[in-house]
This record gives sequence, structure tokens and C-alpha cells, in this order.
Amino acid sequence: MSTNVAEIMVETLQNAGAKRCYGVVGDTLNHFTDALRQSDLEWIGVRHEEVGGFAAGGEAYITQELALCAGSCGPGSLHFVNGLFDAHRNGSPVVFIATQVPLGETGSSFPQEVDQSRVFEQYSVFCETLNSPEQARRMTALAAQTALAKRGVAVLIVPGDIFTQTPRSQLAYRAHRFNYSLRPSAEALVPAVHQLNKGGHITIFAGAGCEDAREQVIALAEKLQAPIAWTSRAKDFIEHDNPHQVGMTGVYGLEGGYHAVAECDTLLLLGCNFAFSQFYPESAAIIQVDHDPAQIGKRYPVDVGIVGSVRDTCEALSQVVEANSSKRWLEKCRKRYLKSLEKSAHKSNDDGLIHPQELTLAIDRLANDDAFFTADTGSVNVWMLRHIRSLGQRRTLASLQHGTMANAYPQAMGIQLAYPERQVIAMCGDGGLTMLMGDLLTLVQRRIPLKIVVYNNSSLSFVELEQKVEGLLDAYTELENPDFGRVAQAMGLWGKRVEREDQLEDAIDDWLAYPGPALLDVVVNPMELVMPPKVAAGQVSSTALYSAKAVLSGRMDEVVHLVKSNFLKR
Repeated sequence: MSTNVAEIMVETLQNAGAKRCYGVVGDTLNHFTDALRQSDLEWIGVRHEEVGGFAAGGEAYITQELALCAGSCGPGSLHFVNGLFDAHRNGSPVVFIATQVPLGETGSSFPQEVDQSRVFEQYSVFCETLNSPEQARRMTALAAQTALAKRGVAVLIVPGDIFTQTPRSQLAYRAHRFNYSLRPSAEALVPAVHQLNKGGHITIFAGAGCEDAREQVIALAEKLQAPIAWTSRAKDFIEHDNPHQVGMTGVYGLEGGYHAVAECDTLLLLGCNFAFSQFYPESAAIIQVDHDPAQIGKRYPVDVGIVGSVRDTCEALSQVVEANSSKRWLEKCRKRYLKSLEKSAHKSNDDGLIHPQELTLAIDRLANDDAFFTADTGSVNVWMLRHIRSLGQRRTLASLQHGTMANAYPQAMGIQLAYPERQVIAMCGDGGLTMLMGDLLTLVQRRIPLKIVVYNNSSLSFVELEQKVEGLLDAYTELENPDFGRVAQAMGLWGKRVEREDQLEDAIDDWLAYPGPALLDVVVNPMELVMPPKVAAGQVSSTALYSAKAVLSGRMDEVVHLVKSNFLKR
């Protein structure tokens, strides 16, 4: 059995299933990393701790196994904040060891002292300080167990001098795992059954809570002849081989999902935490199913709330609701969805112009059927969610709850380390990549065979869209970018730049075939807008106002390009 606190913690975390720990060595962390060195856990040294937080979150999200981060006191641990906030909101089981100044110096404004608990408790499922060596095994086991059970970040704050201490006694605490059913009572189902039996236009809106309930959700949809719209986090579980799926609603969505939700008579929310109230139906009856009572009616008023797992609730409802024989509503929504998919897949008539949709569809076509995809926040995320097919084995990940920049390739790094034999593709914006570009060196140093594609439009394009729909001239969004292919080569990666549509497919083939880390820099149409499923009158007038301002400012060419790229048939 391990002796000092550092060794006890490492042993406990390894027994809980952790395989890797991300961070930057130094100072109050040194004894912990020395214990890691002597264990079977792998230390992943990164150039910036934020990357480590994203990478641990990416690994934990996909594997649903424990991933670790560890930071030195003060600024070292604070650098993790954004990456770990994202991991927590994605539901990734991560344990973060945040080290502190020596116990005897706390509270005295000692150099690099930070009150870690006040920072980390707001985005964690567990946040405690280790105050004595006797607590080491129990507190570490509880942190791991809570992260796994509640699917979030658990933070254990450890003064650096405690790592070398030896407890006087040890009990055999360990992390436990749980697998349980949460089935609502028959009485709880009665109001929902009564509403569903009224018939009419019934739509299912599936969220991330459908992860383990794909078969049950589709079976219920089949009995109700209901279209299934899905939130962006439900894509991987609901989209593929589903004759009822009609895509997303919201800004990221297309017409099928939008109309299926907006025009229904009854909306059945299944494990759904969709936040944007303007996309809910105005007059439909709403039934919500969630395992957490606190989520019922949180985003929008509902008529019926059911506490239970989606899997168990759908299974129960399928046994008691009346079958619907009419497919007219389903077929109407499906027709709209398929038409909108075709419409959104823009094809350029100019070999010198690459639309971002074309790039995404080419990657979708040429990537492996079991590839993993990550995407930076903004327009790149929209192209991934709309045009990368899930296919059953594929998985996607983005910063959907936190909405931060620079998440894609760091998250993909953690996924690639967990699945070294599978293809992992990071779809990066030029702004996101350059924010944390230093850890491209980590890919080279550790020979991580990650594939990075840069959607290079020389701008913060989603911010430009926000400004234009407000009727504002775009400002401060331009980016002066290098040739990222040549930058990648200088850093030791495979790198290439593509500027013409007729060169795209061969370049993607070469990029995906390369055995090591590779970066493909693709210059895409800078005037492409993310067109929502419904364009409101206010958005049209605001875009017209932007166009008028641009013309008056001498930017007529941009207006012509904008119209041709987004409003004229290609």
C-alpha cells in the first residue's frame, strides 16, 4: 500500500479508472507528479493549462471514464479555469488536483496564494480542501466517485507540503460506481398519456438525456408517428438511421426541426435542456421528462412534468399510449428537413472559391465511419452539426453549453490520446486556433496523430454575423493570418494550404492519410452567413441596414459578395 499522501492519491485515482493526468509541472505540484512518474498513470505535459483542461474534458466526455488535471498553486491552477468550466458544463467526469501554498502560510497573502475554493466551487460537483494526511484516501475516493456519478468536475485542493506527509492510519476507501433505473410511477404517467392520446401534431424534442435511450425514443416516435427534432448535444445518439429525425431547431438548425417544434400541438421534451425560449411553440401542450426534478420547467413553462430516465419513461409510455395511424405530420416535417439539407449544402461554381459547407461535406465524405470530430465555437460548429453525419459510430464534441473559443483541437487531443488507433479530426476556426496555438508543439513532442483543419476566413465570422443582424458595421473582427500550413511545417507537423475548390479533395486525402499530426489550412468564403431556419423580419431589415451603411462607407464590393454568397442560388 502507498505511504505518503501523493502516492495514496495517485493509487486511489488509478483504481478509480483514471489513465492520464494533464498539466504543467512545478512548485507545489512536484511531489504529486513524482508519484505519477512511479505509477502507471500517464502524465501529459501541456504548454498551457487551459489546453489541459479542454483535453481532459474531451477524453472524459467521450470515454465517460475519469480523466485528471493537476495544477500548481496560484496562476498554474487558475489557467485551468476555462477548460474545466467547459468540461463541467459538458458533463465530463474530471478530477482536478489544485495545489495550494503550504498549509501554514494560507490566509497570509503568501506569494501565489489564491483562495481556490471560491474560484472552483461555482463549476464543480465537489470542491474540498485536504487538511490532513489522514483525509487523503477518503477525500480522493469521494472526489472520483462524485465526478463519475454526477458527471462533472470534482476539485480537490491540496496544500503542497501535505503531499510528503504520511498518515498515521488508513482505511480502505475507494470510489464506487452506480448503475440504476429511474422509472416514474404509473400515476405520474397518466397526464402525459391523456395528452398524447389526443393525437394531432406530436413532436419529440430529444436532448442529451437520450444518450442511453435511442431504441426506446425511436420506438415511442414510431407508435406516435412523431418527428424527432434533436438538440445539438443529442446528435450522436438520435440522428443516424432514424426515419423520424428532422434535425435541429434554433440558430444552428434547419427548417425541418424548426417547423416540427414550432408548429406542433404537443411537444414531448426528452432529457432536453434547450435554452432558447424564442424557438419553443407558442400554444402547444408541453410534456417534459428529466431525471433531475430541478430541470422541469426551467427553460420554458410546461404542462406536464415527469421525473424519470428517458429510457425507462419512453419504455413505459410505449406500452400504454394509443398508436397513431396518420403519418401526414411526420412526412411533412421529413420533407421539409430533407429539402433544407439539400439547400444548405452549397456548391461553388467558381473553382477559386471554397464554401465552408463544401469543405465540411468533403471531410464528411472522406473521413472514416468511426471518426471523432470536434469543432470550435461559432460558424465552424454549425457546419459540423449540420453536415457531419453521425453514422452510429462517429462522435462529435463542441463547447455547446459554455460556448468558448479555442476548444476544438485541445479537446481532440484528449480524445486522440484515449483512442490512438481511431481518426480524430479537429475543425478549427482561425480565431480559435491562434488563441491556443502553442500546444501544437505538444502534438509534435508526443507524436499525437491528430488531424486539424482550419476554416480560414480571416475573421471572427460568427461575431461579424451577430453585428450584421444588429444592423451594425462589422468592426474589430478582422484577423491578419499567416499561412497556417507553413506555420505547421515550421513547428514539425505536416502542413498544407488550399485556396481553390478544385484542389480540395486531393488535399483532404493527403491530410487524412498522413500518419502523424497534420494541419490543413483552407481559405473559405469570408462572406458566408450562418442562415437560421427562419429569418425574422427584423433580421432582414437589420441586414439591409448593414448593407446601406457598408455602401455609404465605400464597401459596395462586400455587399455584392454577401448577397451572391448567401441570397442568390448558386
